[in-house]
Amino acid sequence: MEEPRIRLGNDDVWLELAWIRADSWQITADWSSWLRADFTADLSAAEVVDFTARMLSHLRAPSGRRFSAAVTPGRNNPLTLRAEPVGDGFAFFVRLTPNGDDDVCHLQMEIDPIAALELRETFSALHAALVV
Repeated sequence: MEEPRIRLGNDDVWLELAWIRADSWQITADWSSWLRADFTADLSAAEVVDFTARMLSHLRAPSGRRFSAAVTPGRNNPLTLRAEPVGDGFAFFVRLTPNGDDDVCHLQMEIDPIAALELRETFSALHAALVV
């Protein structure tokens, strides 16, 4: 079985969240190979399940409104996605905090619109891989 992971974006701009081992996830973001963030984050499977469930709740019945979801609710959150509706999908603004401190070190980037159906399928696959 393939390890749980999710990748958003295209060949030029993308974000990936990939399971490494218990409570350890690799977060990688790349912007046209000019700027790259690649770090390990301590996240429990429960935190990632909760994150995917919150994303799916917004994607299953899109309201046409923007929304935001953070992987963890605390100060040490390594990843936040802010979704802006565009046509039949969403563009994402990604905020990464590799050191877990929003005021010290962060990277922000934008991912072009992705169709809502594709996003639902992508997040559903990650959620299913985690709750099995």
